[in-house]
Order: sequence, then C-alpha cells, then structure tokens
Amino acid sequence: MDFKPTMLQERIATLDILRGISLLGILLVNMFAFYLPMPYIDLASWFTTPSDIVWQQNLDIYVQSSFYPLFAMLFGYGLAMQWQKAQSRQQNFYKIGLRRLTVLFVFGLLHALLIWWGDILMMYAFCGVFLLLLLRLQSVWLVTISAIIFGVFQAFMLLVVGFIHFDTKVDEYLDITSVEKAITAYGTGNWADAFMQRLTDLSIQMSIGMWFVSLFTILPYMLLGAAASKWRLVERARELKWLWIALAIGGLAIGIFVKSLPVMFTRTYLFDYLKVYIGGPILSIGYIGLIVLLCLLPVVPKLLSPFAKIGRMSLTMYILQSIIGTILFYQFGFGWYGKVSVATGVFIALGIIIVQMILAEIWLTKWRQGPLEAIWRKLTYKIKLNES
Repeated sequence: MDFKPTMLQERIATLDILRGISLLGILLVNMFAFYLPMPYIDLASWFTTPSDIVWQQNLDIYVQSSFYPLFAMLFGYGLAMQWQKAQSRQQNFYKIGLRRLTVLFVFGLLHALLIWWGDILMMYAFCGVFLLLLLRLQSVWLVTISAIIFGVFQAFMLLVVGFIHFDTKVDEYLDITSVEKAITAYGTGNWADAFMQRLTDLSIQMSIGMWFVSLFTILPYMLLGAAASKWRLVERARELKWLWIALAIGGLAIGIFVKSLPVMFTRTYLFDYLKVYIGGPILSIGYIGLIVLLCLLPVVPKLLSPFAKIGRMSLTMYILQSIIGTILFYQFGFGWYGKVSVATGVFIALGIIIVQMILAEIWLTKWRQGPLEAIWRKLTYKIKLNES
C-alpha cells in the first residue's frame, strides 16, 4: 500500500501553535550565536553594561535551554503520530521513516555548511533514528527508557560536578584568539572567510562528543513526546485538563525557580548545571502545559493562528531565520556582527518572527505547506509536488 503524508484536515492546531512559539524561543537563543562568537565565550560573563546583563539574565531564565527540549518533544510527538497512522493502515513505517530522517539530515548538513554553523537538524535526524527503532514500544516503556537515559546522564554529570566541588564559582571562559578570528571572519570578512570560520565553528558544534551527548540531551525528550502522542495527551487535553494544569503550574514554578538559582545566589557549577539540564526541560513542560490549556479556550487558537501558520512551515522558517540572521549580521550583508545590544537582538528576533508570520500568511493562502516541507514530502513519499 502507498504511504500518504498528513493532510491539512488531520493537523492539530495546538501542535502547530506549539511549534510556532518554539520557533520564537529558538530564535531568541540563536540570536546570540548570530552576532557573537558563541563557541568561545561564556555568555553569562560576556556583557558589561547593566541593561545587557539584565536582558541576558532574563533570556537565560525564561528562554535558554527550555525551547530545544520543547521542540524535541514535538518532534517525537509528530513522528509517533505518523507511525500510528501507518500502523492503523497496516503499513511498515520504518522504511519511510528512515527516508524522512535521511532527508532531514541532508537539509541540516546543507544548512550547516552553507548558511550557519549552529544547525540542530542533523542532531534531530540522528536521534530520530533511535526513536524510530523504539516506536513500537508501549508508552510506559518509552517513558521508562527516557527516564533511564536521562537519569544515567544526570548521575554522571552530577558526579563530574561534585568532583570539581558543588560550590565552586564558575570560571569565566574566554578564548580570545578564537574570538578575534570569528570577529574578523564574520564581522569584516567576505563570504569565503565566513565559510572557513563556519567550518571551524562546526567542528565544535558537531564534534564526536556532541553526537554522543545528544543521545542523553535530545533523545529522552523525543521519547517523552512519542509517549505523549501514543497517549494522545494533546488531543485529549479537555478530558485531561487537571493533568495539564498540574504540569503547567508545576513546570512553570519549579522550572523558573531552578533556572533562577545562578542569579539569586552565587553562580556555581552546580547551579549552572541545574539551570540548563534540570530547570530547562522542566520549564519547557510548563510552557507546553500553559499553551495546551490556553488553546482549550475557543478564542485563543484564533489569536495564535499566526504562530500556527509558521508552525506548519517550521522547517522552512527555521532555515529562513538563519538566512536572515547571517544577512543582517555578517559583513557580506548588513555587517551588524558584534554591534548590537541584547535588547536590540531581542527586538530584531521579534521583527523576524512578525515578517515570517506575514510570509506564512501569504504563502499558505496558495499552498498547503512551506517550500522546504514540499521538497521534504516529495523526497520522502516519492510523489509529485502538484499532487499535494
């Protein structure tokens, strides 16, 4: 039997809204890497002006490390939905799923080599293969495996943190030689200079260790998302309202508290670790719970429909953000690299999102999906674009 991609009428508005909002969060975080030599500095100690420090601290608490887990959960949710649809039609999803992930990996590779070094698509495709192998398991087993993987990583990291003493203040990292090279390449160099620097940055972003660590920092969230999909937690949100209320209140309260520890107290290795690896994912669950609950109100999905539309084009919009970011900040574009404040970076990100909402509104009046989604669909399902 032939595989068919998800049709427009089968889409769940809340999931698209979540994807759209997560794109905003991801962009706010990625802005730093667009205009600063991120691999070579300690962001929390980089800024010196009071306003920049306050803006960075707020982004650190409310955004940083909380939106990539959210997007990973959505990735797992969506892949599990496709697997369940194939199962209901007595189809073998593994071949089509592997092809889908392979195409996504190629998109990520081209993105990283030609546009921006901070790509996440390749890591998602890599972890997605392991998720694919586990999709036939029941939800409780997916959650159990997620907890085991996550727990093993946390135990190991806490041992490492404990070895260097829990109360040790964080050393302010700065590789001044690499910083100067990045500023020269991106801030004053041409496209070729930026390309060579991008390869250097990419060697850090995509080191062997990073691939290994992704199995402990991305895959567990994908497994949680897949389990939630099999339980149909979003589709049954009204029925499971009290569960979502508990997740929203608990996730927001605990997540914000844990992520605020380095700001409220002395910044130590332990607090920094807890902020990123514990507070980050807990807060992401709180955000998901809050948005799911809000979407139960009839007016909210209509108000958030611009986010839903960019969420329907999430691959295209993610790549477009990198294109716009490099044009704005690199020398072969507007040359704003290293020349904007944190607040300005936030407002630029909001401006980019608004532009993307307008583009999505215009595009989706004529087509059902974004251009990169159409290519992805064609290569995955081996169909013609005019059959969509």
